[in-house]
Amino acid sequence: MARKARQKQRGRQAPGTVAEPVDGGLAELVPDPERARAWTLLIDGAPQSHVDLDDPARLSFSYQRRLGHVADLAAPPGRPVNALHLGGGAFTLARYIAATRPRSTQQIVELDAPLVQLVRRELPLDPGARIRVRGADARAGLARIPDGWADLVIADVFSGARTPAHLTSTEFLAEVRRVLRPGGHYAANLADGPPLAHLRGQIATAAALFPELALAADPAVLRGRLFGNAVLVASDTPLPVAELTRRVATDPHPGRVEHGRALTDFTGGAAAVTDASARPSPAPPASAFG
Repeated sequence: MARKARQKQRGRQAPGTVAEPVDGGLAELVPDPERARAWTLLIDGAPQSHVDLDDPARLSFSYQRRLGHVADLAAPPGRPVNALHLGGGAFTLARYIAATRPRSTQQIVELDAPLVQLVRRELPLDPGARIRVRGADARAGLARIPDGWADLVIADVFSGARTPAHLTSTEFLAEVRRVLRPGGHYAANLADGPPLAHLRGQIATAAALFPELALAADPAVLRGRLFGNAVLVASDTPLPVAELTRRVATDPHPGRVEHGRALTDFTGGAAAVTDASARPSPAPPASAFG
């Protein structure tokens, strides 16, 4: 059944598309018709990320722009950072940080080795960028990072369009906090839809480890009307909420930032998730991908 679906998908591919089976399904690199060296990565038809090799500081997807805002605000402009990326995709955010913060040291942890090979071959990294790619499970790779190494940790891990359960717990976030330096930032791409039980649980889970939180998302997602992405930001020191709010509100697809009492109220008394109670994030409906 899956093979037939992938064959059907191949029949609809745009000219110039590069398609290969990877561990997560059928990976497709679809050329951007408006930009000569830009590509969209899809896995089994689900858009994952967009890369512009001529302009790696250009972020097209709304959730990636919000993650980019967090990276921009994690340190003074242009200052190199140590960044850890859990989940590789097309290495979009690592390329962005390398372009906007030269001399940054970055590590990408990605379990899907065939996907890494495809992206490295078709969308090669700048050889001058200090980016190392490790083939490992995100939590296992996280365990190998020294205490206090990272200025920024970005989690964007999906398997079959769902975040694996073991990356949603307090035990996982305790490891994230361990590798962050004091004042470091954690940002996670979360996907959920009505009734937003997963998103509320993830906020409660982060609140058990971090005193400062903010959430950026499309207002329709926050109201529980649509399935979509939300970016959760956490730190042990006050976040630049005012500037993050301004940037998110002025994006091409404006979003909203919740924090403080409003974010606590949004959580609605949800319980923190532990390894014992963890479940994968909900699968998106087919309508989420058009």
